[in-house]
Amino acid sequence: MNLKTTCFERALFFSWYCAVGDCTYCYMSTQPKFNKEKLARRTTESLLAEVILCKNLGWELGFVSGGQKAYKKVEFLELLSKIKQVYGKKVWINVGALSKAELIQNQPYIKGVVASIETINYELHKKVCPSKPIKPFEDMLVEAQRLGLEKGMTLIVGLGETIDDFELLKNFIKKYSITKIHIYGLNPQKGTMFENSEPPSAEYQAEWIRKTRQAFPDIDIQCGIWVDRVGYVSTLLRAGANSISKFPAIKYFGSKQAGEVERQARLAGRKFKGTLTKLPEVDWDKEVDKLDLNDGLKEKIEQKLRAYLKKMKSH
Repeated sequence: MNLKTTCFERALFFSWYCAVGDCTYCYMSTQPKFNKEKLARRTTESLLAEVILCKNLGWELGFVSGGQKAYKKVEFLELLSKIKQVYGKKVWINVGALSKAELIQNQPYIKGVVASIETINYELHKKVCPSKPIKPFEDMLVEAQRLGLEKGMTLIVGLGETIDDFELLKNFIKKYSITKIHIYGLNPQKGTMFENSEPPSAEYQAEWIRKTRQAFPDIDIQCGIWVDRVGYVSTLLRAGANSISKFPAIKYFGSKQAGEVERQARLAGRKFKGTLTKLPEVDWDKEVDKLDLNDGLKEKIEQKLRAYLKKMKSH
């Protein structure tokens, strides 16, 4: 596993609607239930414009995700097809526990599936994810293995677990042959039971990463940070993380916080691939024109891309 370089990984969120909606740490649990699905889904052009940015700025596409059941199956397959075309390769998806039939439907467009486990402490999991049990994700991982898909998972530290729970994580990774893990720190959300909680320290998040790296030398570890935690980056990379995520890179592109992420990577002895601070010279219209999409959609993508670029140049 190459730990001489690092990069930013962008999670591509297609909606903020969720059919589950009661995970006690999550912003979506605070939202009103009525008409939420219609209001919270992003446009196709905004998603594809973001994929173009990822390709040209050297950002990896961590996974495609959103609230569960925000799309009908056929609609989601059409979206994945477009994302794969623009990105140029298959993508990871994190969209809940999928059945064997759903995995087969998605297989032409995906390289792997991410199980949003969040906490591996089973008793704690019942409290923080009451309507999102672990068992269906375990079933999905078994089917993914049979289909030859890669398998990933998410973990949030700071929910009430202790480092003693690492043995549970170690056993889970072994049992399901997990090749990629996203290790986040709790981001307390207003209106949730964690609103007044202290987020985990860099050292605590790093300890989970360090133990994971020691137990699994070849696993791909992504560390999640937030705008107020850019100072964590060097500590988390030194602990063994491969890449960085969760930073709102479009909103804060070129900001002092973005510059600090790159500086922290250098402090950890890593070469930072891509950029969070300087827009490259790119013929953006040409990037859109070469896509095999209808002209109406391409025009909308160009408009959205220009809006993103304007925002990114504002710092």
